[in-house]
Amino acid sequence: MPEITVSMAAGRTDEQKANMMRDITQALVTHLGVDPEAVVIQINEAPLAHKMKGGKTFVERAAEQKK
Repeated sequence: MPEITVSMAAGRTDEQKANMMRDITQALVTHLGVDPEAVVIQINEAPLAHKMKGGKTFVERAAEQKK
């Protein structure tokens, strides 16, 4: 049974996340030949203030992009 964990910053809609999980499921069905019922996907989300890239939190990065 393939298990996929996706780690990402919070902020996407439930619809976006469900669509992503459907696409991942379909990719495993297509490329690994598994039954979709065997695929488990979990999303771990972090608040933007708890995720950092390049020494700046995603909150700081978003604020800089608005300038």
